[in-house]
Amino acid sequence: MKNIEEINKESIKKLLEKKQIPDFFSGDTIKVGVRIVEGKRERIQFFEGVCISKKNRDINSSFTVRKISFGEGVERTFALYGPIIDSIKVIRSGKVRRAKLYYLRDRKGKSARIAEKIKKNIGIDLSESVNKNVESTSADKNKKENLTKDKTVSSKADFEKKELKTEKK
Repeated sequence: MKNIEEINKESIKKLLEKKQIPDFFSGDTIKVGVRIVEGKRERIQFFEGVCISKKNRDINSSFTVRKISFGEGVERTFALYGPIIDSIKVIRSGKVRRAKLYYLRDRKGKSARIAEKIKKNIGIDLSESVNKNVESTSADKNKKENLTKDKTVSSKADFEKKELKTEKK
């Protein structure tokens, strides 16, 4: 007989085959596409805000998104693997030091802002650096050719001026 945990893991695998869920954490600004059924029609409405909490419990995982709508704070909790969610997109990553950001409920304006996490590229992509070197060497060659042309022109002009001066004397 299977454990409940094994059944949950299998169902999560099936759900992840159908849709992709990006890695996001509390403090990130995310845009959640929510399916809304109106009669026979179905449409997608986006809910964009700061993720203030995330609960990882296998199939029961959920997250809470907070946004300010017309000066009023609105929070909405979503089931991570629920059928109501169409898509999740991370807009920007926030730099926070705690998992639950409930303190944002009491804050307004600039004090409710979250600093952006800057992702550093540690590795160097060799293909880009090679292309830049090739472009820079070709540009340097063109500059050198132009300079030599200018020198010859300027030297010819100088030479003609000197000839005129010597003829006048």
